[in-house]
Amino acid sequence: MIDLYTWATPNGRKVSILLEELCIPYTVRPIDISKDEQFKPSFLKIAPNNRIPAIVDCETGIQLMETGAIMMYLAKKYMKFQCDGDEYWRMVEWLMWQMGGLGPMLGQVHHFVKYNKGKSDYGEMRYSNEAKRLYRVLNERLENRDFMAGEGTGVYSIADIACWPWVSRFEWQEINLNDFPNVRDWYVRIAERPAVQKGYSVPIFTTVVPMP
Repeated sequence: MIDLYTWATPNGRKVSILLEELCIPYTVRPIDISKDEQFKPSFLKIAPNNRIPAIVDCETGIQLMETGAIMMYLAKKYMKFQCDGDEYWRMVEWLMWQMGGLGPMLGQVHHFVKYNKGKSDYGEMRYSNEAKRLYRVLNERLENRDFMAGEGTGVYSIADIACWPWVSRFEWQEINLNDFPNVRDWYVRIAERPAVQKGYSVPIFTTVVPMP
């Protein structure tokens, strides 16, 4: 049994989607970041950086914060949604790309374009341009591929699961997915998975999964 401490954000959805895909029992522990619940001392003991999501593996006692670490742990424990051989490191490469680039940069677009539009032309231009560059990188990676890592046309892995929730906010980023057809097709392919649909609404329903 896994205890999942989370909220309805792209980072939170990475782990809830993975848990749904793994088809394992887990308990949702909502952490309402709109009420600053991530700063409660009880949550600090599990996630010292005060950020969701975090997990506690009730079987082993292991507790983890940071989505990259959580996803690698769960994929290894249950031996699913990871690549084999040399492609394992290709998967890790693209997972780290999400952790260090796609997520943080799109988060800045949300800050400057979605929530504070008109306050900083420099911020809007800088992060919007970087978002489009990252979408181009992903679009190129997905040329003639179904998924980001794995031999042949690829294997659905934690790299895809990590990136998808950030792309699901393409409207917040003022991105037209039709400008990135490989990303659009990959996005829809994943969006149609039942586990993704279910994991998207953990711990609360906000909207239906956006579609291009």
